[in-house]
Amino acid sequence: MSLDPGRLELRLRDTFGGTTGESRVVVRQAVDLADSGRYEADVGVALSIDVILDELADAPDGTPADRWNWWIGALEVAYGGYGQFGVRRFRPD
Repeated sequence: MSLDPGRLELRLRDTFGGTTGESRVVVRQAVDLADSGRYEADVGVALSIDVILDELADAPDGTPADRWNWWIGALEVAYGGYGQFGVRRFRPD
């Protein structure tokens, strides 16, 4: 499964704000997660833009990277093996 990176990037910024650099790194991690097949294997649902936006909407307030890391942390606790998909840093532009 492959996500549409451009569409996801726009929807992330429209929904949660943040900078271009931040949304791009979240998109990169999301595409890597989708391509790995891990989420679908663990949860039984394909990783889609709507799934990502729904899950990030449940996170406490924050930027796309804050929300992404919160969700990845929850997946790490529930299933293990998700830490590699976290956002560690990004260019703020």
